[in-house]
Amino acid sequence: MQSALELFASKGFYSTTIPDIANSLKMSVGNMYNYFKSKDILAKEIIKYISAYLGQKIREVNEQDISTEEKTRKIIEVYFKTAAVKPEMIDYFLRIYLSTREVFNEGCEGMICVNEFVTEIMIYFEEGVKCGDLRDQDFFSAFGLFMGYLGGMVFLKGENILPKDLDDYVDEISYNIYKALSAD
Repeated sequence: MQSALELFASKGFYSTTIPDIANSLKMSVGNMYNYFKSKDILAKEIIKYISAYLGQKIREVNEQDISTEEKTRKIIEVYFKTAAVKPEMIDYFLRIYLSTREVFNEGCEGMICVNEFVTEIMIYFEEGVKCGDLRDQDFFSAFGLFMGYLGGMVFLKGENILPKDLDDYVDEISYNIYKALSAD
């Protein structure tokens, strides 16, 4: 899955073939089909893998006994660290999953294939509202604000537009997102 993830993220879904993936693994094409019956199935498994990875990282933040404001900062750090250490994961999400929705229709409708990640973000929002730190609002508008900001920053960094490293923006972005979502 890691080889396919890297190839899809760098070459694009449609430009990557099962033979390309098999070659990167020094494996026969026939053997690849023993693991994944199609490129679409492989693509769905990859997005589930990314969701589980990010979901686990955010779950660790959610389980900490810290303020919602600090959780906001830590979630941003997790996302930016993933973008720095495993850029193919974020690239795949932004460039494949979001832009090739037809591949993810059957069996990945809505947010089914990213449910572990989305569930942890939902828990962050629910706990923040429950303790009075965050405004009770529509989940999708709050999610869009949070993830749109992060995805946009990672995209700008990937395009070499940002003059500084992502880490240099954590404080300001944390403040902006928290203030936009806060009950104050």
